[in-house]
Amino acid sequence: MSTVLSLNVGMPRDISWNGSTVYTGAWKDPVDGAAMAHRLGVDGDGQGDTVGHGGPNRAVLVYQAESYDYWRDYFHRDDLVPGFFAENLTVQGLADNEVCIGDRYRIGAAEFEVSQPRVTCYRAGLRIGEPRLAALLVSHHRPGFYMRVVKEGLVRAGDDIVRTYAGVGSVSVAAVDALLYLPDKDRETLRRAVDISALSHGWQESLRQLLDPDETPGPGWTGFRKLRVTQVVRESATISSIHLADPDGERLPPARPGQYLSVRVPVGPHGAVRSYSVSSTDAYRISVKHEPHGQVSGYIHVTVRAGDTLEVAAPRGDFVLGEDNRPVVLVSAGVGITPVLAMLHRLAAQRSEREIWWLHTIRRPQEQAFAGETQDLLASLPHVHARTYYSAESRLSAARLAELKLPADAVAYVCGPTGFMTDMAEGLRAAGLDRVYSETFGTLAPITPGIRDKNTKQPHQPAGKLGRGPEITFARSGISAAFTEGSILEFAESCDVPARWACRSGVCRTCETPLLSGEVNYSPAPLENPTPGTVLLCCARPRTDVVLDM
Repeated sequence: MSTVLSLNVGMPRDISWNGSTVYTGAWKDPVDGAAMAHRLGVDGDGQGDTVGHGGPNRAVLVYQAESYDYWRDYFHRDDLVPGFFAENLTVQGLADNEVCIGDRYRIGAAEFEVSQPRVTCYRAGLRIGEPRLAALLVSHHRPGFYMRVVKEGLVRAGDDIVRTYAGVGSVSVAAVDALLYLPDKDRETLRRAVDISALSHGWQESLRQLLDPDETPGPGWTGFRKLRVTQVVRESATISSIHLADPDGERLPPARPGQYLSVRVPVGPHGAVRSYSVSSTDAYRISVKHEPHGQVSGYIHVTVRAGDTLEVAAPRGDFVLGEDNRPVVLVSAGVGITPVLAMLHRLAAQRSEREIWWLHTIRRPQEQAFAGETQDLLASLPHVHARTYYSAESRLSAARLAELKLPADAVAYVCGPTGFMTDMAEGLRAAGLDRVYSETFGTLAPITPGIRDKNTKQPHQPAGKLGRGPEITFARSGISAAFTEGSILEFAESCDVPARWACRSGVCRTCETPLLSGEVNYSPAPLENPTPGTVLLCCARPRTDVVLDM
């Protein structure tokens, strides 16, 4: 019979790591006597990062004594004792390849249900000093697992573990973990797994995306290619549209409504890259606002003429119109109209029967771009509610959104200045919408789980001696520098370029970033290759000059 060998708890603490301070609850110590298992965890236990850890579905973490034995041999260490893998329950038995999602167990006076494998996170290896551990837990099929508390009660070391219910679907913890993180996924197992109601919602959604992947191919070409400017159209006093085509008349891969093109122009010592939404769907048209002191927008407005060529990367971006029948809310401010205008073009071309809300705000009427084009598109659709707000007179606000009584099942797409998008997203969710998507061409908000001293510096050239490696360009941040050493993620951090990561070992794909041009090598090799046209920053090293969309 399986038993509890040790009950471990620990409150979050500050840990120094790589020059930063990590606030983490990974340090657990054995408890003498019993502790109460509540819906949100065990008394005396806590999490530093409540986004990635904790909550009802991740109330209690379990790890096996047999896996401790395995890692002692693997790492040639004898100092690994209960709690070192951040688990609450160190158990005898309950192997990851035998325990199934949805299994229920009575332990002491409490009852638990297996909800998901352990989250792959760099903090898994902090206490034992093994940065590779997140990847090793997955590749060696020994992740451990979380349980939710079905019945609250006291638990203690020495308690027997009795299975009270076998999970529907019979998919083991190790099998579910492999479905998400490892290649060569078994589709039959995947189908069974997505139907397991006990599997936590986040894992269900991730697996469902694997079962029904977006059939859109990767980028239409690699790197930058020259496209000919066929037409330049002044849309307003500050916005001009640039129409692009293949110089030889070849058909270009279609852009999905909402995607963007990255353009490289010869300004500055290394050139500069900026991204602009495709503002139509029947051709490549980007619409560029002439920003004060903007090098790239100034070059496009002042220098570019019909017949010129521009270096352009293939359409990219996940901010795209969903193909379903839900009502759609298109919200924009200023030049942020461009991606939602492309969405409106697609809806009009489809003669969509969807209920459409068009909400656009600009400072004053004379600054409005695409007014006639927008009116024609809206007039062609049967179920439209259109509002234009002039911020000099009456600003679009959360209160105004509430007055519109938008359908709660609508999908909203928002684009504009960062503050506007934040306010609109909050207002839309307050109005009852839970599907709200936004687009920005500034630097993306970093994902740095558990880091207390989060970066607030502006991106800059790396300090110290100049590198001698390939040129790394962070397009959104406007930084180009010769590579020095480490991973591209570490190089980005040395430049204070906002980055997104979690495992730092090629497992979770949080750091997957569009690679606009160039080639990389991987060391260590990721567990699964990234999506074509992207790169995993945490384990990538540049082989040539690269341009990254960050």
